[in-house]
Amino acid sequence: MHICMSVHIYTYTYTYTRAMDTNEDWAERKEQEKNERYGPLLGFINHLSHREKSGWKASQTNFTTGVRGSLHTNQFLTRLESLGVKNSNTREAIRNRTVQKTLSMSDMILKFFFIALNSKTDWTLQNLPTEIVNKNMERFNLHLQPPRT
Repeated sequence: MHICMSVHIYTYTYTYTRAMDTNEDWAERKEQEKNERYGPLLGFINHLSHREKSGWKASQTNFTTGVRGSLHTNQFLTRLESLGVKNSNTREAIRNRTVQKTLSMSDMILKFFFIALNSKTDWTLQNLPTEIVNKNMERFNLHLQPPRT
């Protein structure tokens, strides 16, 4: 009796970035950047695997969220499904949580940025004029929430 067994080993490259989402084509540009960055690696793994008949297969799944919480919903949900998240409620919960965490992280970064620019502590490497800070905050449509009292 002979048993033939095919072994396939999959290598996945997951990328997650928070891109500046002020331009309309922000997601497409970031997608292209990621594909250009990791394409040679994936090509090398797949070429070597094919040449050596090793059964390895490398693929890439990109997840991109804008710093203001934007994302391409259908693309995000489809990519989660391709990773094995079959339940639509679970995919939607992951999407919602991703947006919430992104916005929370952006808020925290802005608060630290504001503190650094408006304090005279030793760890502040530079103290930019308020006009520059306000102009850049406005340019990227970023707004600090007033502190809760």
